[in-house]
Amino acid sequence: MKYQSKVSEAVIKRLPRYYRYLGDLVKMGISRVSSKDLSARMGITSSQVRQDFFCFGGFGLQGYGYDVEYLHSEIGKILGLENTFNMAIIGVGHIGQALANFPTFEKKGFKLVGLFDVNPALVGQKIRDIEIQNFDSITEFAKHTPIDIAIICVPGMYAREVANTVIDIGVKGIWNFAPIEFHGPDDVIVENIHLSDSLMVLGYKINEFEKL
Repeated sequence: MKYQSKVSEAVIKRLPRYYRYLGDLVKMGISRVSSKDLSARMGITSSQVRQDFFCFGGFGLQGYGYDVEYLHSEIGKILGLENTFNMAIIGVGHIGQALANFPTFEKKGFKLVGLFDVNPALVGQKIRDIEIQNFDSITEFAKHTPIDIAIICVPGMYAREVANTVIDIGVKGIWNFAPIEFHGPDDVIVENIHLSDSLMVLGYKINEFEKL
């Protein structure tokens, strides 16, 4: 069965931002927040904030606002942050190493369990006490350490082959940083990340701003 969310992609992409902002408010000791205050932080209308939350039941009382800790906790549950997901990085070049050294993932329940590459100069080295293994060993590795999410950071020409391999070992989520977009079978969710696209959007905005 193909994954289809009952919630729009735009709303889903805003949830992590809500979670971050609410986390900041929790740290500041703020107990209640209005949709107007959240909209100012998010750069959207207060009506849109309310519509987003109605997708999940509302969370607040009209005229009373939202309980910050409760809302933060509930959005965390929606995002699956109560779970722990085992992650493996395939391709431990510059992007792979940067992701491996990013500590925030584990604080959110995304645990790095494996590093894989085919470069003999990298195999055997360690990042955060995790040894880089040859990619050929990933099937055997997955037999004793299940992998929920594969992070693919390989050249585009190898990305589909790598994806097929990790799908065969039971991976259900792929975070693809390779410079090629692809999609998995119906029961595998692929998130394609295009860093250059984001940079070009920034360039467009700068260009448009300079015309004003």
